[in-house]
Amino acid sequence: MGVLRLRDFRLLLGAQAVSVLGDRMVAIALAFAVIELGGSASEIGIVLAVRTLPMIGTLLIGGVVADRVSRRAVMVAADLTRLLTQGAIGVLLVTGAAEVWMLALLSGFTGAATGFFNPASTGLLPSIVPPERLQEANGVRATALSGGEIAGPAVAGVLIAAFGPGWALTLDALTFAASALLLLRLRVPEREARAAPSTFLADLREGWGMFRSLTWVWTFVLAASASNLVWGAWTTLGPVIAERDLGGAAAWGTVLGAMGIGALVGGLLAVRVRSRRPLVLASLIYALFALPFAFLAVGAPVGLLAIGSLFAGIAMMLGNSVWEATLMRHVPRAALSRVSAYDWFGSIAFQPLGLVIWGPIAALIGISASLWVAFACVLVTTAFLIASPAIRELRDEAPPPAAQPAV
Repeated sequence: MGVLRLRDFRLLLGAQAVSVLGDRMVAIALAFAVIELGGSASEIGIVLAVRTLPMIGTLLIGGVVADRVSRRAVMVAADLTRLLTQGAIGVLLVTGAAEVWMLALLSGFTGAATGFFNPASTGLLPSIVPPERLQEANGVRATALSGGEIAGPAVAGVLIAAFGPGWALTLDALTFAASALLLLRLRVPEREARAAPSTFLADLREGWGMFRSLTWVWTFVLAASASNLVWGAWTTLGPVIAERDLGGAAAWGTVLGAMGIGALVGGLLAVRVRSRRPLVLASLIYALFALPFAFLAVGAPVGLLAIGSLFAGIAMMLGNSVWEATLMRHVPRAALSRVSAYDWFGSIAFQPLGLVIWGPIAALIGISASLWVAFACVLVTTAFLIASPAIRELRDEAPPPAAQPAV
């Protein structure tokens, strides 16, 4: 893979891979930490929600900051913040001084730092990778991240069983230290000077104007927002079915593990897949998310559910890689972090709501009927994307043959 010959890409890839490994440990470690402290299921949900909501709240601010100053500096500052907050959680748990409200508060600071990190990361990649290699770079990155999706929960499970959740969260903190050290070694090209100074609010408005003017961007983000809202049905109703009909947590872990394997396959495919109409490809891929809902609705056995989950994992990584590469190629670099921030914000803004609504919906119409509603929503969202002229008409020109990059 030619993109791996790029020194700075290897450093960025390593930083993100080690960070994701730690991130995927957190949800499990935090849940068991709350249980260890005598907390309830509701308190687990509160801690995880408090971690997510500040991230949503800081995304737009983070996008503006990343387009105004060094994106690498923003990412390093976010990593150091998360090193402190996750490290503090680990120390509190290991020493026996933790309380549930402390976990929620510190997790909120971690989420806020992530809201700064993500738009800066999207904006940084095109500055160190040539345009003709962005699709390949996103595929390689997706492959590495999917490895973290698989390994993170497994490592967390071993550490929690052997030593307790505090040590798993301490290791997570150390992954942010490793990420910061790798990022500090990057040689990032100097940013072009701005034609005229501007205020923070002016930059925020400019980013919104750019986002709103690109119909293909906000159309796709709208569909992603709906998809994340619908995916809450899988997240909340799936474990209930697993406990009732499939044999419990071990069976559900098998299903989710298949999704991680699918994500790895999707990342590998993204390295090679090319399309002149990338968003049409991404839209069709996302239709695969309907499979898990249908299999859950009909009471399929674990093996068939794992197959559906596998295809969903492929769709997630391949579709996201195609989308991110398209965003990086077609959005002006000076505004990329701000547009990316609106992308992140719009895509996940309703995710917490999706975790809340499907339980009451299932209580009203039944679990199976709720899953068929989710199935139909996925297909309607796919049809909406394909029907959009902005999605169909966006084209990638065939890239020229790539020169061999310098090591």
